[in-house]
Amino acid sequence: MTDRKPVADLTEADAKEELAFLAAELARHDALYHGQDAPEISDADYDALKRRNQAIEERFPALKRPDSPEGRVGAAPSGLFAPVTHARPMLSLDNVFSDEDVRDFIGSVYRFLGQMPDGSIAFTAEPKIDGLSMSLRYENRQLVTGATRGDGTTGENVTANILTIAEIPKSLPSDAPDVVEVRGEVYMAKSDFLALNAQMEAEGRQTYVNPRNTAAGSLRQLDAKITATRKLRFFAYAWGEMSSLPAETQYEMVAALGRWGFKINPLMKRLSSIEAILAHYREIGLARPDLDYDIDGVVYKVDRLDLQARLGFRSRSPRWATAHKFPAEQAFTHLTAIDIQVGRTGALTPVARLTPVTVGGVVVTNATLHNEDYIKGIGNAGQPIREGRDIRVGDTVIVQRAGDVIPQIVDIVLEKRPDDAVPFEFPKVCPVCGSHAMREKNEKTGKLDSVTRCTGGFVCRAQAVEHLKHFVSRNAFDIEGLGAKQIDFFFEAEDPALAIRTAPDIFTLEKRQQGSLTKLENIDGFGRVSVRKLFEAINGRRQVALHRFIYALGIRHVGETNAKLLARSYGDYDSFAAAMMAAEPGSEAWEDLNRIEGIGEVVARAVVEFFHEPRNLDVVGRLLQEVTPLPAEQPTASASPVSGKTVVFTGKLERMTRDEAKASAERLGAKVSGSISAKTDYLVAGADAGSKLDKARGLGVTVLTEDEWLDMTAG
Repeated sequence: MTDRKPVADLTEADAKEELAFLAAELARHDALYHGQDAPEISDADYDALKRRNQAIEERFPALKRPDSPEGRVGAAPSGLFAPVTHARPMLSLDNVFSDEDVRDFIGSVYRFLGQMPDGSIAFTAEPKIDGLSMSLRYENRQLVTGATRGDGTTGENVTANILTIAEIPKSLPSDAPDVVEVRGEVYMAKSDFLALNAQMEAEGRQTYVNPRNTAAGSLRQLDAKITATRKLRFFAYAWGEMSSLPAETQYEMVAALGRWGFKINPLMKRLSSIEAILAHYREIGLARPDLDYDIDGVVYKVDRLDLQARLGFRSRSPRWATAHKFPAEQAFTHLTAIDIQVGRTGALTPVARLTPVTVGGVVVTNATLHNEDYIKGIGNAGQPIREGRDIRVGDTVIVQRAGDVIPQIVDIVLEKRPDDAVPFEFPKVCPVCGSHAMREKNEKTGKLDSVTRCTGGFVCRAQAVEHLKHFVSRNAFDIEGLGAKQIDFFFEAEDPALAIRTAPDIFTLEKRQQGSLTKLENIDGFGRVSVRKLFEAINGRRQVALHRFIYALGIRHVGETNAKLLARSYGDYDSFAAAMMAAEPGSEAWEDLNRIEGIGEVVARAVVEFFHEPRNLDVVGRLLQEVTPLPAEQPTASASPVSGKTVVFTGKLERMTRDEAKASAERLGAKVSGSISAKTDYLVAGADAGSKLDKARGLGVTVLTEDEWLDMTAG
């Protein structure tokens, strides 16, 4: 990743490289949070990554990637449940973090709509529930489907589990429309969560981390009887498809949901002035510790539905709503040790071991320390952080979390540092395999990478084990029955009939078992039925989608999104592999790889290096003897006449604002650009069009009036 220098100081090459990293990294965290209920970073860290991505895109709009996080919602459905296509997409909300951000949001609403007197637009303000987004569909006033948000377009059918939640009506009163889609949040009350953990502890079982993940995991149980034992609840706050609307404002629509039997939040208010909105935000923040449910902010929505319709949507969020997030929660505790963990790519990650402390209702014992520089008090761009204070074992530290599993240490209390505390020495060798550990140098900047990596590769047990866990994970080969514990067991097994050291060994396990006296079914923790199911799961993955195969290889910088780009670009595995083998810098294959929209030089270099490493080729070759990557499916084209076309708007438009025009074009599948080039398909010219019109004519770009554009896109 490019060093985290200020966005204003980034070169175009820096920006392109960092946008590639951010797209892959945010896609990975989306999958962990939404798809696996297992986040690795805090909400605050995630939001910081999103804000940096947005800032870079705003400074370099031409570099915005097709897989930009700004256009992505949630994560793909897990595959454990039948898919449900939402009649209307379930989009996420943009976040704001300060009073000034709120003023900017409200100002943007007025600017977009134009000619609206100050104070004339009302907004609703309600707590942002930290739970699992849910869509409930009623037909003829009977509940027919409950579905998770998924990736915003397709969710998971969890109807059987939804039916176990007492707060969700199974039928609606006679005044409800024929088709009603209610949206809201499934959550677990704090009191119910604490009672559940007390019960688990009394039974000697592992306790849960926080209410949000517990609720999500409970709702995704394949056996609805298990869900029924968990006290899940539901707040209704929105809707999707409706055969008719019973009201004309957000506030009155939510009130109607309340009359139909749904629980709605009593803290919701309708307000007009910025001062009143911010005052309500502070009131909810003060009440937060006493609420019996977790919240992480306040949501503001334009109240009038006709104004919501005019404002419309961006690619992943409505213009008429935003979430005002609360500051991360903090607590003081002691740092008792610093351990080093080794990940799949060899990254050495320092983890703080803490005296247990409760932060926001969660008992925290570990915290991330990011990297060597972070411990020393040095930021990614070389600037001092924490005023240059380093972190040492024995320090009193300030721990921060915001609904996350792994919190972070944000500062230390220097006055309480023990006299015998010494600076932490970051290891120069891998603590797992003893191989040399080093920080790579960025060839462009000459600066050291922030991450220290083990050079042992597959010689390193930690990397090999983590690679196997990645290989069988949900978005890769998705082999049920091969979880983290099972991978650890097979990797440590000394018997050749049981050992799994690399991915191909997974697919030869059954054959090795057939001629062995050491039967897996006789080993504690398995059994005849579970072994049979495991082999069925393995054999069911002998054919796999090409993008899953590429992602499963564990190539550095190649997340699920980049894997899909590569699969779509090359079509089949043989073409992909041949191109990577031929892709020496300066070659035609190298240029073709770098021309793929969304694949930058950093990703390209990582993929090519992977395919030029003999050990990798050996593993992949043996894997291809066992599995077949299926050719990639190509996306179908939209019926819109402007789908896939590049459009530029210039001059003053009379029948719509510029923002409305751009939003409409993007909804139809067009790419809206701010500059004219030979790749521009249409220039829509309003009054007083200037240099862009002249350039378009010079390049032979089709020029349309506003009326011609509206006629073309009508219907």
